Amino acid sequence: MACRLGACALAVSVASPLPGQVLTALEFSFSNPGARSMGLGGAFVALADDATAAFANPAGLTQLSEPEVSIEGRAWSYSTYYTAGGRAVGTPTGLGIDTIDTPIRAESTADLTGLSFLSFVYPTGDWSMAVFRHQLLNFEMTQEIQGIFERGPVAGAYRGPIERGFFDFQIETLGLAAGYRVSDRLSLGLGISYFDPDAYFIGDEYRPAAEVAPGYFQPSTFSRELLSHHVRAEITEDDWGLTGGFLWGISPRFKVGGVYRQGPELNLEGLLTAGPVHPDLAEGADVFIGETPWDFPDVFGLGLSYRSRDGQWTGSFEWTRVEYSTIRESLDVRVAGEGSRLSDGDELHLGGEYALFAGTSVVALRLGVWHDPDHTVQNPSTLFLDAEHPAGSDELHFAAGLGIAFERLQLDLGLDLSDRIDTAAVSVIFSF
Repeated sequence: MACRLGACALAVSVASPLPGQVLTALEFSFSNPGARSMGLGGAFVALADDATAAFANPAGLTQLSEPEVSIEGRAWSYSTYYTAGGRAVGTPTGLGIDTIDTPIRAESTADLTGLSFLSFVYPTGDWSMAVFRHQLLNFEMTQEIQGIFERGPVAGAYRGPIERGFFDFQIETLGLAAGYRVSDRLSLGLGISYFDPDAYFIGDEYRPAAEVAPGYFQPSTFSRELLSHHVRAEITEDDWGLTGGFLWGISPRFKVGGVYRQGPELNLEGLLTAGPVHPDLAEGADVFIGETPWDFPDVFGLGLSYRSRDGQWTGSFEWTRVEYSTIRESLDVRVAGEGSRLSDGDELHLGGEYALFAGTSVVALRLGVWHDPDHTVQNPSTLFLDAEHPAGSDELHFAAGLGIAFERLQLDLGLDLSDRIDTAAVSVIFSF
């Protein structure tokens, strides 16, 4: 599941001069690994029938009868929007860049690749054990903000912070998982994950070319001579989390699966230093050092799968509950913003697979779709903040996939397309 949310990345104090950067659009993903799952629109918790079950639903590991290795690579293409300027309140003065009476949205793009999943599963009797490595998040964003105008003292206008920044966020998960076959129809699973984040933000705030018109309204060149503050924020702690799951065959063709994944509790530290034109301090002096907790959501999933009598048709549905509100509740109010809110999200995933049997090999065609509800942070306390962090929108993802399976080797391709992020995956599973 992909998450678009306003999350703290830049400053950690009410004293920070970066109010326009308190919240920023961050895209991260809790998606089930594996190109097969991707092709099914992520509806995998009630299938979980390969080595990727170590993360998706460890109860499914009991379906494997032989040791199995899985490896997956992904490519992400992000289009992240932010407010770069324009007007929040009032009529434009017509001076310099203050000519538009609405907020101006800009787009940050990033194309990334990485080894997204690696696992080994060893079944023995009623037990199956697994070790895995999963790339939970891989995201980058750049932004240049000319400042948002509202009513104020300079020719009737006030110019919000002029900012430039870069955001790099990665979380790697290392885990152990086990599944136990309670009966022919019921399996239970348990896992433990170690979350290792590598995330930081670096940003600068600049002064206008002049404090009076017309220089106050000129576009910023982001030159060092106008640098007022520099901020760096980074995650400084790692954490552990638990996973639990079940898989129940309610009939020969229907299965119900469920999973709970605990999100990590991280810590964000920020350092604000003075630039060359800070009004009170020498360049490089510490303005503020602070920190805030940053807890990631817990995830609950419940699904139903169907397989036809001849094994050619497979369908799967999954409902996923993501407790996004955990993020807002964990952040210091000075970071998240007074009056801001973030609601939990309910995702709906649906996928289907058709298998063609050709001797000892199988070719599978897959289609999927899933609904990602809006879960951006809202801050309606002022018109300025509302313009700076506008409401998002629900998003529909369309997915497709292709798989080729031989006696001991399976190759899968997956594609997930949406307005804000496109993802492609290739995975290989080898059993022996």
